[in-house]
Amino acid sequence: LINLDKLTYAGNLENLQDVEQHPNYTFVHGDICQKAVVERLMKDTDAVVHFAAETHVDRSIMDAGDFITTDVYGTFVLLEAARKSQITRFIQISTDEVYGTAMSPEGVSRPSLETDPLMPLSPYAASKAGADRLAFSYWTTYNVPVIITRCSNNYGPYQYPEKLIPLFVTNALDNIPLPIYGDGHNTRDWIFVGEHCKAIDLLLHSSGYDGEIFNIGANKEYSVIQITETLLDILEKPKTLMQFVKDRPGHVPRHAVDTSKFQRSFGWSASADFSEMLERTVRWYREHEQWWRRIRDKDSGYKRYYQKQYQQRVD
Repeated sequence: LINLDKLTYAGNLENLQDVEQHPNYTFVHGDICQKAVVERLMKDTDAVVHFAAETHVDRSIMDAGDFITTDVYGTFVLLEAARKSQITRFIQISTDEVYGTAMSPEGVSRPSLETDPLMPLSPYAASKAGADRLAFSYWTTYNVPVIITRCSNNYGPYQYPEKLIPLFVTNALDNIPLPIYGDGHNTRDWIFVGEHCKAIDLLLHSSGYDGEIFNIGANKEYSVIQITETLLDILEKPKTLMQFVKDRPGHVPRHAVDTSKFQRSFGWSASADFSEMLERTVRWYREHEQWWRRIRDKDSGYKRYYQKQYQQRVD
């Protein structure tokens, strides 16, 4: 396993301590936009699982440039190298964000299907939609064995604390207000990260699905308000920590995906209990306080981002 990572603000080598000494694992510090690096590594590669991306919607609204560069051009560099090296599998990790609001073409609210039009509502979502379509074109034009996945919101250990669940958990632990956009009724489907990885592993070791698109999710839809109240209950913190802030531009009311195609193809669906996995996630952040404090309390970039985004200090 070769892990190519730029180690941007969200990259953390501590997350890899349990595998870094494994004889079959190699870490390479580099950028997917660096053609020479990618082509060198691709020569020894059988398959690519393309997770690399700028991913945070809020940051893409502040400055979209890095998202276009990494998510679109970086994907192009990987696809070109994969084409030249004739690899056997290229899994493009996309997102349900590319659909925009989950609804039918007639405007009826329902989980998104793989055949629905792409209607991204943020620069991040648009950059992933561009990468998604670029990957598909390399299948139709060059026969690069691409599979595209569109997954719902992930949660679990090691998630960078600007994302909703770790942000709210770490804020609540320090009795800092939990900033809720708008009225908090925006809903998302939530999948535990380990379940997402199981689905990708099935695709990685499958055959006969080149050119296919698969939605991946857990069919566990909850609003931001519901998630917030549940987290506060788990942490035994007061509801007065909830603080409603100005809604962000282009905020999607509902993200949800129809996963029936994946279930039909592989006979698998996410089965983890949401309440259990959420409590497990909260427990991880409680037990790994040093991990997130190094980011939240000592990273000046994180502090600047937080203060600019929510107009409040984090310390």
